[in-house]
Amino acid sequence: MTNPPRILFAPLLRLASVLAATLAVAGCGDSSGGAYVPPLLTIEAPDAGRCDPLDTRVCLFPFPNDFYTVEDPGADTGRRVALVRDSMPANVAGVRVDPAEWNRNDGFSPGALLQTYVAGLDVAASGIPAVTDIGSSLREDAPIVLIDAETGERKPLWAELDASVSSDEERALLIRPAVNLLEGHRHVVAMRGLVGRDGAPIAAGDAFRAMRDGLRTNVPEFDARRPAFERIFTDLANAGVGRDDLYLAWDFTVASRRNLTERVLRMRDDAFARLGAAAPAFQVTEVAENVDDRVARRVKGTFDVPKYLVGTGKPPARIHYGADGLPAADGTFTAVFECIVPHVAVGDRTGVPKPARPSLYGHGLLGDEGEVAAGNVRSMAEEHDFVFCATKWLGMSEDDVENAVNILQDLSKFPTLADRAQQGFVDFLFLGRLMIHPQGLGSHPAFQSADGKSVIDGSELFYDGNSQGGIMGGALTAISTDFRRAVLGVPGMNYSTLLQRSVDWDVYRSIYDPAYPAQIDRGLGLNLIQMLWDRAEANGFAQHMTDDPLPNTPPHTVLMHVAFGDWQVAIAAADVEARTIGARIHAPSILPEHNVDVVPNWGIEPIPSYPWGGSAIVVWDSGTPAPPTTNLAPSVGRDPHGDPRSNAAARVQKSEFLRTNGAVVDVCQGAPCVIRR
Repeated sequence: MTNPPRILFAPLLRLASVLAATLAVAGCGDSSGGAYVPPLLTIEAPDAGRCDPLDTRVCLFPFPNDFYTVEDPGADTGRRVALVRDSMPANVAGVRVDPAEWNRNDGFSPGALLQTYVAGLDVAASGIPAVTDIGSSLREDAPIVLIDAETGERKPLWAELDASVSSDEERALLIRPAVNLLEGHRHVVAMRGLVGRDGAPIAAGDAFRAMRDGLRTNVPEFDARRPAFERIFTDLANAGVGRDDLYLAWDFTVASRRNLTERVLRMRDDAFARLGAAAPAFQVTEVAENVDDRVARRVKGTFDVPKYLVGTGKPPARIHYGADGLPAADGTFTAVFECIVPHVAVGDRTGVPKPARPSLYGHGLLGDEGEVAAGNVRSMAEEHDFVFCATKWLGMSEDDVENAVNILQDLSKFPTLADRAQQGFVDFLFLGRLMIHPQGLGSHPAFQSADGKSVIDGSELFYDGNSQGGIMGGALTAISTDFRRAVLGVPGMNYSTLLQRSVDWDVYRSIYDPAYPAQIDRGLGLNLIQMLWDRAEANGFAQHMTDDPLPNTPPHTVLMHVAFGDWQVAIAAADVEARTIGARIHAPSILPEHNVDVVPNWGIEPIPSYPWGGSAIVVWDSGTPAPPTTNLAPSVGRDPHGDPRSNAAARVQKSEFLRTNGAVVDVCQGAPCVIRR
């Protein structure tokens, strides 16, 4: 009988080697009293207790990583993040990021950016999927595999080398999930078949090879992790991924729903319990009459909200916590509002008032409530009979600019932004209640017609926001109890993806980059702050924005209006959001000559017929070329960021959606939605 192929023995030989290595680590011997000692592999691990030897280029790489967590039976995930300050990025003054607030998390971001360093990597030769070919990440032989270990499901992704740095020695590999990962689930990442720029295969590092091949190392702390790695290899094997040719593999746990949302939900529920059946207290401070041919009145004022921040609540205030470790009210916060009332609602020209639909409006990046009077909002109000009201996005308003500058120089201060933003959500919710409550705004003469009746139809509240108002508006939608339909204009989610792909980042990068001189640390810093930003933007709430609502919250329906080639909010980030919330897309979505994707709109199903009653994404094509396929901002053509909101047909579509039992209608006659400039 001929000898069977060697490959049949390989699994048994490897199993024997792994078992022997595990026994050796445990100090166990064989029945004869002698202990099998596997070969020794010397690895570089100067700080194995706080840095993962898998990637010695940066202490926290690969990241995110369950190595940087500890068991915690009190956490919903059973784990707690346990970052060490000595391992965190340092600024130019040598001050390392304080991980205290991060260590309150029971896992990592559901939109986690996966980072590691692979010297000499050739992305194209390795077959790594670009943002234009996400579907290839699910190929059986894909070079990067991301698996939900709880379900065994492969997750789609794209990857890119960091194009924002100037040196290959600083250029991390960035792996981005194409749909947000499920909360509370452990995930496994694996890389294989990588090719270098010299055309040669890239060999696994010594530390990973020791775990993969069952070798003993000179670092007992690392050898003690062998059972955890065997669990990873088992998860991969169950998904059809063998270990023999792996370059690297690790696992991480996504934060739980409760950990991501419980702070703001506590604020919301406590604030409305205090309010009861009453309307929030408010004061009208200024009324401008007959503003222009679209706006009859522009009304400014203030309103009272329970304050969940320490001190005055002004930046850089933090959340005020109670004895149970959750936000607790500490006095009252005076918020500002500004509203516009159209002529059609007042009836000053027709003699017949027509009560308007009430809608909150969300302003743009580091702006203010005054943006509710922008030209496109005025047109929407008069053309379609809306009263729009806005307040500040605390944490990301004009009042926070100085604090934002300080944060960019020391990321330890980032919790102040996330904390104030959550107070801002409560402010928006209270303003919404004011708009529809019988004793709210409509009870004041500034919001009444000549016959003394309210110009606001309080039967249903809506939301419309643009840019930052589209990004943070997604989170507000997920927690809203008063409005159930929202238009998110030029939106996206996950600032760790958005920032470097935005021309707006250029200004802030001029502060951030000098503050963090190690180029490879800059992307890591953005990745870290995303873990806290999840509490204050759509990325942390997307799984509950539409048909899987948060506790004591209704489901919502969302219309996303996207500008193709947007210079400020990347369409790639909008696509991730659409996949996550289950939105359908208007197809064909763009002009054929602008498509660069292998499969257009991969992973987003088309709208089957109109009118469409579910959530949707509509892309508006103004002729701008496709954006870069890596983490750089567009710079060719013109910025179409403001085009959808300024287009009359887009406003018609929004109006038909923002009504009781509204729906998405086709205003583009079955063709791509094109804006001619």
